[in-house]
Amino acid sequence: MESTETTKTPVITLSDAALKEVKRLLNVQGITEGGLRVGVKGGGCSGLSYTVNFDDKIGQYDTVHEIDGIKVIVDAKSAIYLQGTQLDFQKDLMGGSFKFVNPNAEKSCGCGESFSA
Repeated sequence: MESTETTKTPVITLSDAALKEVKRLLNVQGITEGGLRVGVKGGGCSGLSYTVNFDDKIGQYDTVHEIDGIKVIVDAKSAIYLQGTQLDFQKDLMGGSFKFVNPNAEKSCGCGESFSA
């Protein structure tokens, strides 16, 4: 029995800029299956770090929410830390990067890629 679920309330949301960039990257890389996997792993200068990649496998304990045609996949462990988070994309002179706006983070490092909860 599968316990993968598609939720009505997303664990994580994407800003318009992040959504546009994810769609651009999917198109450039020719990815038509799967979706955007967002997660948390141990490490980084604040204890936990964010992960973002494309994945065509949806696991038994993953939560999937579709946002404007993009499947956003979050594993059960990461969902605890990411609930209510928004993924944003910010362009600068050096290119651009994804930024996490996480209400659960008690502190974040200067690079914005790790946090503690």
